[in-house]
Formats: sequence, C-alpha cells, structure tokens
Amino acid sequence: MKVRADIAHLIREGHTNASIARRLHCDPSTVARARHALRLPPADKLGRLYAEALPTGRVKAYRPERMPISPAQQQANRERLLAALRTAA
Repeated sequence: MKVRADIAHLIREGHTNASIARRLHCDPSTVARARHALRLPPADKLGRLYAEALPTGRVKAYRPERMPISPAQQQANRERLLAALRTAA
C-alpha cells in the first residue's frame, strides 16, 4: 500500500487517527490502514508510550484511585467489619 506522506508525517508526530482524519478531510479507516502499513501500533498505544518518561510499560504519574490490596488484607478488613457489625447489633 502506498501511504500518503502527509498522513505518515502526522502519524509519526503522534496524532490519533481521528485527529488526522479531521485535519486532512479523509476517512479514519484510511489513516488506520496507513498506520498498519507503516507497522506502527494503534494511536492509543502510541499516546501511552509518549506519556512515559522511559519505555517501561508504566505511564508516568499514573496513580489509581484505589490501590489494590492483598487477600490477607481483604480478609482482615472483612473480619473487622463483621466484628463491628456484631457489636453494633
């Protein structure tokens, strides 16, 4: 597949398929095919890679709202809740 130079340039700059399609007045599937022909990952993965300081697979400054807890901590929390419910009743 012959890839248009303007599409390839915007893809390499890190734009999403939708933004490239809007800028160049073409279909997003055209951009997706060009991205596939250039053997580049989908736009959402590119954005994630650009957000990383080092390519570690972890996004810089990512902080989940709740940290996952271990099964032992889950059991301890469950026991504490049941004890509190027993004394309140």
